[in-house]
Amino acid sequence: MLEPLKPKWHTVNEVAQLLRFSVSKTKMLICTGELKSVKDGRNRRIMPEWVDEYIERRVKEV
Repeated sequence: MLEPLKPKWHTVNEVAQLLRFSVSKTKMLICTGELKSVKDGRNRRIMPEWVDEYIERRVKEV
C-alpha cells in the first residue's frame, strides 16, 4: 500500500495556521528574513524544515 504524500513545502497561509500567527505577521517574518521562503512564480513557499528552524531559534531566545 502506498503512503500518502507529505507536503514538501507550505504556502504562507498554511504556515500562518501552523504557527497560529496572522498571515500579515507571517509575511513580515519572511520580509525580515526571520523565516526563509522561496518565490515560486507569484507565490511564496516555505519548506517544513524552515518552519522548524524558526521555531528552534525562537525557543533558544527564551
